[in-house]
Amino acid sequence: MTHVVTESCIRCRYTDCVDVCPVDCFRAGPNFLIIDPDECIDCAVCVAECPVNAIFAEEDVPSDQIKFIKINAELTRNWPSITKTVAPLPDADDWKDVKDKLQYLER
Repeated sequence: MTHVVTESCIRCRYTDCVDVCPVDCFRAGPNFLIIDPDECIDCAVCVAECPVNAIFAEEDVPSDQIKFIKINAELTRNWPSITKTVAPLPDADDWKDVKDKLQYLER
């Protein structure tokens, strides 16, 4: 199994989760993070670090977020690895509680 970054991360891209990952499985896009499903060792240390509760074990992804399993897998081929915490996006705090953000995902 793997962990999956879901919609809550879009337009926030907090990277608290990145520093705790023992295998560097996170990838960074313009306004979203993903987890490489081939690299994730299912340790779950990232889950508690996410300030917007965007990370779930694959089997626990909410039904309305299932599409993010495929999105994480697809985007991992194109996005670079991120191994250090960076500043969140400038308006992250304005977006952290917004729902239905898939339309804002920059691929």
